[in-house]
Amino acid sequence: MSLLAFTSYLELEKQYSSHTVQAYLRDIRAFEAFLGQEVPLAAVAYSDIRNWIVSLVSEGITNRSVNRKIASLKAYYKFLKKIGEITADPLARHKALKTEKKVQVPFSEQEMWQVLHAIDYEDSFEGQRDKLILELLYTTGMRRAELIGLKNNDIDWSRDTLKVLGKRNKERILPLLPELKGAMKRYELLRRSLPEIQDEAYFLVTKSGHKLYETLVYRVIIKYLSKVSPKVKKSPHMLRHTFATHLLNQGADLNSVKELLGHASLASTQVYTHSSIAQLKEVHAATHPRNKE
Repeated sequence: MSLLAFTSYLELEKQYSSHTVQAYLRDIRAFEAFLGQEVPLAAVAYSDIRNWIVSLVSEGITNRSVNRKIASLKAYYKFLKKIGEITADPLARHKALKTEKKVQVPFSEQEMWQVLHAIDYEDSFEGQRDKLILELLYTTGMRRAELIGLKNNDIDWSRDTLKVLGKRNKERILPLLPELKGAMKRYELLRRSLPEIQDEAYFLVTKSGHKLYETLVYRVIIKYLSKVSPKVKKSPHMLRHTFATHLLNQGADLNSVKELLGHASLASTQVYTHSSIAQLKEVHAATHPRNKE
């Protein structure tokens, strides 16, 4: 019963996406399976959780992944305490495992220019749609879910703006640049030529007229960025990361980037300043005379 109530809490009160809710539930059920029939979820001690952590680490699970799983448990036990099902949170004094801070290197401006201008995309519906997927993610910084959920009535052609629905159903308005607007108009004409559109409300659809799905978006990004970049990490988030980094490199202030990304706090946006610094270090190392002695 408590898991069902927790699910409703995440969906209705916290307004988490179905993807996030399912991730929480997977982690909690994995811990429940580890416990077996011996200890109910609501009766665990910290020692039980510590044993699970040891087990996960011994299986080769990274500290970062372990921390994510424990974060799911932490949210669950915090909820149980909130509704009075437990009196003490077994994770109250838990400290996260140490993780290495990896600086994710975004795509360069040259790589993005190549993927948008040097590749010969087909004039077909799918060819122009695929290019538009890349343009929308890079030009607006929107999330994957925001791209998939973009609807026809979210586009204000007269004001050159897009309305996106972000995390926790927070709306924000994004500017529609002339080149992007032109690409969207071209796509829209091709969209009208489709024999049938099943999900009429959505702007981006498949060839069969259905709403886009995650795998297709990833496939498009990997297919075309692999033509211009050797970087291993290719995902919608990396394009969002690239969008933010390029704006900061060109002098945009942090607060403006924060608003465009839809972040709740500056702390989330400041992650992207590390990429700018990493890029500067690369340039410095490659060009400074002292490094050529």
